[in-house]
Amino acid sequence: MLKSERLNQNVVANGAQADISATQQEKKSESFQAGNVLVLSFAHFVHDVYSSFLAPLLPSLIEKLSMNLTQAGFLGTMMQLPVLFNPLIGKIADRTSARYFIILTPMMTAIPMSLTGLAPSYTVLLFLLFTAGVSNAVFHVPTPVMISHFSGKKNSGKGMSFYMTGGELARAVSPIIAVAIVSLLSLEGFYPTMVVGIACSAWLLFRYHDVPIKKKAAQNKSLMETWRDMQFFLLPLTAILFARGFMYAAMTVFLPTYIKFETGNLWYAGISLTVLEGAGVVSTLFSGTLSDKFGRREILFVSLIGSPIGIIFFVLTNGWLQILMLIFTGLTLLSTTPVMLAIVQEHGVNSPAAANGFYMMMSFIARSAITVLIGIVADFVGLRTTYLISAVIGAIGIVFVFILPKKGREADG
Repeated sequence: MLKSERLNQNVVANGAQADISATQQEKKSESFQAGNVLVLSFAHFVHDVYSSFLAPLLPSLIEKLSMNLTQAGFLGTMMQLPVLFNPLIGKIADRTSARYFIILTPMMTAIPMSLTGLAPSYTVLLFLLFTAGVSNAVFHVPTPVMISHFSGKKNSGKGMSFYMTGGELARAVSPIIAVAIVSLLSLEGFYPTMVVGIACSAWLLFRYHDVPIKKKAAQNKSLMETWRDMQFFLLPLTAILFARGFMYAAMTVFLPTYIKFETGNLWYAGISLTVLEGAGVVSTLFSGTLSDKFGRREILFVSLIGSPIGIIFFVLTNGWLQILMLIFTGLTLLSTTPVMLAIVQEHGVNSPAAANGFYMMMSFIARSAITVLIGIVADFVGLRTTYLISAVIGAIGIVFVFILPKKGREADG
């Protein structure tokens, strides 16, 4: 009898311990895991340093391989081309151990990008950049899903802000790193830089080899069925991407050219983009956190009101006031990405990586097409008028903010 009672007590104790463990695990999944978020944000930084090497290395590559500007321009297209497969990559990531996508890609991007200086021909260079582009796409599709998982239900915007800040900082420092290494080691001696990427992957493998991304199994649906299920938030987001894309292309791709044409000041033209991107890093760091507190749609609304105003006053002013308007535009225009990523993860819960894949593909299409269109318009009416037109079109995006679905807790309130 005593033996039976002890057995029952052990069963009850084990059950209670299991309940406590499950409760602790649930609380952990709902909390903001700062350490894990910072690790992935740093991995994003390391990865994007490598994926941003093409632009600063391009002058040396042009000289080495005797490329014309058309060939040089196609290099960037080849590297971006795999983005078109993002939805498929997302579906695969949802159905497999997607953490290995994240673990391996810093190394898989670092190796081909570090070998570009050794490319003996234009064809080999295209292959290296396409390989890096595939790895780049594979990294960026599932990583926001893991960030969302580590951020908890109420802090996904905060997590996306940390994550995107890593990428923004990488794009800011990558040119300096590339030029310094080429100056010290030469273009052909650039290949040892891959060591940092390989070390990053080894670190991620040690830390995350047994950590799942998914909270539940992804639905077994085709890409078209997944797209139809997600249209309610992807379509208005796409409309916002296109409206915002006119302002983004004008203020990033053509900003130094505009400053040079308007002022003739080459120094001002050179630092203008740094000023804009620097303000963007600050806004990226805080916009997601603010959207957790005040709402996703509210922050997008403020951004899409502030950006056109900033661009208009930037065009109409000069001197220090113009610089202030440039900073204001950077703070508002470049603050939207963490917020949009948080929206995608909140509403694409059944196939989160596929949802992010669709979002990134539409973002790439919008950015690429609009950049060409801005150039065509500027040829006809000039950059000054084009900037004003882009501000007006950007403001139209406000309409689509109100079509976006509300966040779960907002809707309940």
